[in-house]
Amino acid sequence: MAVALITHEACLDHDTGEGHPERPDRLRAVQAALAPERFPGLVRIEAPRASAEQIARVHDAGYVQRLLATEVPPGELRALDPDTILSPGSIEAALRAAGGATLAVDLVMQGQASAAFAAVRPPGHHARPATAMGFCLFNNVAVAAHHARDRWGLRRIAVADFDVHHGNGTQEEFWQDPDLFFASSHQSPAYPGTGRSDEQGAAGNVANAPLPPGAGGAEFRRAWERVLLPALDQFAPELVIVSAGFDAHRRDPLAQMMLEAEDYGWITRELVALAGRHAQGRVISLLEGGYDLEALAESSAAHVAALDA
Repeated sequence: MAVALITHEACLDHDTGEGHPERPDRLRAVQAALAPERFPGLVRIEAPRASAEQIARVHDAGYVQRLLATEVPPGELRALDPDTILSPGSIEAALRAAGGATLAVDLVMQGQASAAFAAVRPPGHHARPATAMGFCLFNNVAVAAHHARDRWGLRRIAVADFDVHHGNGTQEEFWQDPDLFFASSHQSPAYPGTGRSDEQGAAGNVANAPLPPGAGGAEFRRAWERVLLPALDQFAPELVIVSAGFDAHRRDPLAQMMLEAEDYGWITRELVALAGRHAQGRVISLLEGGYDLEALAESSAAHVAALDA
């Protein structure tokens, strides 16, 4: 089976304004890096819209209703917080991003793809149950996890997050649920200030490996080999969901870690192997951060190549 690439042109219409790091060119860089001439074997599928019901499994229903009802006049932008911007195309983009997450689950569960990568924006792992945050409107990986449980009857679902910023929204959503596991490596200190190693979830279902500024591939791999991968192995998930942020790359402007593209290939191969041990090979991945366009393109290509190995 082939790897599925899920995306949608509407995700380019989420306009964050001049100078904002989470800009449409990010997705264009990923799409170019995964172009058919470079990855001819990918099955390319448009992301559907997620339903309000699917999103409300994760987010407060009132928050979902308010956000979906928000209208931004043409040519204008609206700030939800200092970092998170709405434009006229943002809600459609967010629905496609969350819908790409649910489709990724369906494709691997139906056996139509060996793995799936949703190249979508806005990202999601900072979005809290009732609040947009950190460039994120809906928590796409959490939407995927609940969809896997509600539609497919899976019980034990894990998110592995290697974005340089801690996925505080995913951790908060998973915290009280022993059947959802969250594993994260991230820079600390850094935004959003969460993700200490002693944050372990109400049922020991959270594992955090904070890394200092300047940490490179050796420290990153050691954190996963010694802390996060063993915790995921012990949890034995039936589905592995990846929060694929590429902003720990040494060229990224928003943090100070020193990863290379091959580090992302390495961790992807490790997560695919883990999915093979516990989840019948079922692994999906969703784009999170990554703000240097060249580094983002190289890293996403290494990631998808490893999904297809």
